[in-house]
Amino acid sequence: MKMNFNLNLIQTQKLIMTPELKQAIEILQFNAVELNEFINEELLNNPILERTASESDDELYGEKSDQEFEYDLDKGDKQEMDWEDMVNYFDDVRPMANTTYNSDNDINYDNFVADEENLKDYLLMQLKFSKLDHDVMKIGEYIIENIDDNGYLKMNNDEAMILFNRSNEEIEQVVRLVQTFDPPGVGARSLKECLLIQLYQQGYEESLEETLVTDHLEELGEKKFAQIAKKLNETAERVQLSYDYIKTLEPKPGRSFSSLRDVRYVIPDVFVEKEKDEYVVNVNESASPRLQINGFYKNMLNQFTRDSLTNDYLSKNLQSALRIIKSIEQRRNTIYRVCKAIVEYQYDFFEKGLLYLKPLNLKDIADEIEVHESTVSRAVNGKYMQCPNGLFEIKYFFQSGVKGASGEGVSSESVKLVMKEMIDKEDTKKPLSDQYLADELNKTGINISRRTVAKYRDELNIPPSSKRKRF
Repeated sequence: MKMNFNLNLIQTQKLIMTPELKQAIEILQFNAVELNEFINEELLNNPILERTASESDDELYGEKSDQEFEYDLDKGDKQEMDWEDMVNYFDDVRPMANTTYNSDNDINYDNFVADEENLKDYLLMQLKFSKLDHDVMKIGEYIIENIDDNGYLKMNNDEAMILFNRSNEEIEQVVRLVQTFDPPGVGARSLKECLLIQLYQQGYEESLEETLVTDHLEELGEKKFAQIAKKLNETAERVQLSYDYIKTLEPKPGRSFSSLRDVRYVIPDVFVEKEKDEYVVNVNESASPRLQINGFYKNMLNQFTRDSLTNDYLSKNLQSALRIIKSIEQRRNTIYRVCKAIVEYQYDFFEKGLLYLKPLNLKDIADEIEVHESTVSRAVNGKYMQCPNGLFEIKYFFQSGVKGASGEGVSSESVKLVMKEMIDKEDTKKPLSDQYLADELNKTGINISRRTVAKYRDELNIPPSSKRKRF
């Protein structure tokens, strides 16, 4: 075998992930909240960028929103860049006013929230009215501070015994006192104890309900009423009635004190409105602040007396700013095209409702707007659409399905809706089996197997027929 060194010229094609392309892909997959966070960070890092808050700018932007950003940011040498050409070009596409955005001028009534009483404050108030000794009061405060937001006590008695130099019986006595406070069940150390506290407060001591919670809680959760009834020498009906009552108890006593500040609102990325006989798609522009070039640096760009360091600084930050604005605009255009194609494909859904939702995959939309499937996936990931039918995650419209009688596909959500209606109307003493549901769906022209019915039923969080039966 001959071994030597040779020089060969080979021509190959490679896809190089430039930083600019990587940034554009990241911006595309941001939802409204993530995009705002990204923009706020860039506003801190790049002084050339600033927000737009002028109404005239909004009108100008609206007239030119369909224009594409085609300025070649990499043409020419950095030191010989035609600043005037770049600024004038970009000024036509995106306004660069001298106005500055001041968030202090915004009036947001969400910021005017009344002071809220949390669970610990409520319990401490009850403790102060208990007329306890100072030392016992300190133990009670320590116990309350160890109660989590769900109302459960996350404390070991040994810790309090060492800290306050008290016996286990004395610590347990204070714990029992706290467990008598409102809301019922607070201060419990487990679900079983929480339910028992509520049962005792409502006078269910030495009852069947107490026995079920104490000795058969897991079996009760699995709805094994017949087996439990046999062990306790009771009827299945009586066990089931006790189960119905236990279900009315609160498993998380502190839930009623959850703060409104913990609520997370969904900001739609796209609005779909019906105008006459057409559905119009609008990308939510208010979800992300509009950007422009800072007026101070714009004036500096028009000055011809600049040293090399200033020129490098302006070149680096201006190109970065223009790339960000270009990527955000490309994101808007891509989301618009994707959602417009979805609305056209799922037109029957918007007109007639959920039963008319068609099966759809990423490839169908990608072929329609002539982009790659990964681009469509990034464009819909984590984003929401507000339409006359309600608020939906855009991925909701990409459904798998089964074949119908006419040969067209029927979406899985439509099948689930039909199944849920059938189960809601069933006789609870004789619930419908998965095989019966499959047979009935096949009669209506929906070709579906029993295994698929069971899968859809699990996704609907509906238990099997054996656990839906009422005695």
